[in-house]
Amino acid sequence: MTDAALSLAMLTALALVAGAAFLWRKGARQRPALMAILAAVMVTNVIIWSLPTTDGKTLATAATSSESPR
Repeated sequence: MTDAALSLAMLTALALVAGAAFLWRKGARQRPALMAILAAVMVTNVIIWSLPTTDGKTLATAATSSESPR
């Protein structure tokens, strides 16, 4: 489930960057800047969750292994 969330976050970040570029060309300034900042925050979160820790595990794998089955 975590993999799907990370993938969705990356797709959303790409859509935000594309939308920001489109709006920037139309002359808007504030909304595209905020969209670009949000995309950068989302990509940073994906990087944090994907980087391995000192023991070689990622936060994403640690989160899925610590979830209790229902």
